[in-house]
Amino acid sequence: MHIVDGALSNPVLLGGAALAVGGIAMGLKKLPLERIPAAGVLSASFFVASLIHVPIGPSSVHLILNGLAGLVLGWAAFPALFVGLLLQAVFFGFGGLTVLGVNAINIAGPAVLAGLIFGRLVARGTPMQGAIWGGLGGGFAIAVTTLAVAFSLALSGDEFIPAAKLVFVAHIPVIIIEALLSGAAIFLARRVKPELFAGAKGGWA
Repeated sequence: MHIVDGALSNPVLLGGAALAVGGIAMGLKKLPLERIPAAGVLSASFFVASLIHVPIGPSSVHLILNGLAGLVLGWAAFPALFVGLLLQAVFFGFGGLTVLGVNAINIAGPAVLAGLIFGRLVARGTPMQGAIWGGLGGGFAIAVTTLAVAFSLALSGDEFIPAAKLVFVAHIPVIIIEALLSGAAIFLARRVKPELFAGAKGGWA
């Protein structure tokens, strides 16, 4: 899911960097002090989950849990996931520094979108109803991330189109797994810490 240095054209890199700066600024504005511990936990969850790669043909797939971050944090998921991406690039060489903006847009952007669409639905009704919406939100986020990665590659030249198609097909099982994990996490959180979602409503606006 991480695009590596040298794979994208300069216009795509510059556009991604500019959009990422805007997303981070908005996320920090929507991140009150009391939400920082939750942001740290979800950033760490993303960091660890995406370190485990499963090879599929010439590519590999991994979980990212960006939908869960977006459902809990709203806009604040953007800086939280950006920090995880930055640490992965610095310590493990995943992705790279020149593509950090594009990777942030591809991963954090769908997370925020999932929060805007499904966030308030997750906080309503019974924990089971919240879990259903959470599962849909988690699957939605990874599906949009996959499309965004494919689109970023396709924008950089026709030679990347086969790779873009492979990215989407390879991540279909991940979409299902992320939906199940997100739903289960939302169900548990709604049962033991329902105020976690009540406090996030400002971040979804």
